[in-house]
Amino acid sequence: MTSESKPYSGEQRDGAPLPAGGPNPPRAPEPGSVAAPVGESLARDAWRRLSQNRAAMASLGLLIAIIVVCIVGPWLLPWGLAEVDWNAFGTGPTLEGAHYLGTDANGRDLLTRVLYGGRVSLSVALVASFVSLVIGVLYGAISGYLGGRVDNYMMRFVDIMYSLPFMFLVILLMVVFGRNIFLIYAAIGAVEWLDMARIVRGQTLALKRREFIEAAHALGVRDTKIVTRHLIPNAIGPVIIYVTLTVPKVILLESFLSFLGLGVQEPLTSWGVLISEGVDMMESAPWMLLVPSFFLAATLFCLNFLGDGLRDALDPRTR
Repeated sequence: MTSESKPYSGEQRDGAPLPAGGPNPPRAPEPGSVAAPVGESLARDAWRRLSQNRAAMASLGLLIAIIVVCIVGPWLLPWGLAEVDWNAFGTGPTLEGAHYLGTDANGRDLLTRVLYGGRVSLSVALVASFVSLVIGVLYGAISGYLGGRVDNYMMRFVDIMYSLPFMFLVILLMVVFGRNIFLIYAAIGAVEWLDMARIVRGQTLALKRREFIEAAHALGVRDTKIVTRHLIPNAIGPVIIYVTLTVPKVILLESFLSFLGLGVQEPLTSWGVLISEGVDMMESAPWMLLVPSFFLAATLFCLNFLGDGLRDALDPRTR
């Protein structure tokens, strides 16, 4: 004997009305919780979570401001990079002569040189991080996906590269190719991709046995498409976080090389070169050290806070 289903009447058997929404109404969200909209994409969800992090958003705004000022600022200032004011040698910040942050020991406007130095430091960081991203992601994904003997050989090569002293590699490249800005790109990019390769390899090893990868194999999808369309996109979260932490690391590395005299040379400059010059004049002209140090420290703080915010926004365990 079967009973026909009756439409919901809004009342229980004893005649008492049921709450709105049927016999199983949806539960109200807890106070203070922020529920993600239904059907929201991962990118939009990550941006929503990142926008709720005030420290990360403030750091992002300040970082964009520093980049824009470094790009546009030198065009608006009256002094050029190597232009000398013969009436102002090592003078402090003053409105006279439009030396708003003072001059260096050679009479060159410090603000102009700091902004030009920011261009060089940020460009080195972005190019080296991009090289690290491309080489490290592809190398780590291929190594983790193929596995076995190929993975063993590829990781042993990474271990060999790790064992090479970085300073010895830089000096060797300078002896062979000379000293120029492109050497900094090559030297830093040749080393920074190693950590990225290991991170992506670990993510690939964890993903390649998942159901969607097995389904792709069953459908006859080629290995190259599996790596580029399935494995790498699903490992992009930790990759983005690591890139935001690689940029300040590269800036510090370039500043360290320039501080030792192994980085960029005249007429170009960078924050590391300016800090090295400011150390020699620290007692008589402290602004020569404080101004580039402030720009460098502010950029590093912004990148680290932004990296922490991206980590929280892309981590599924914090949802």
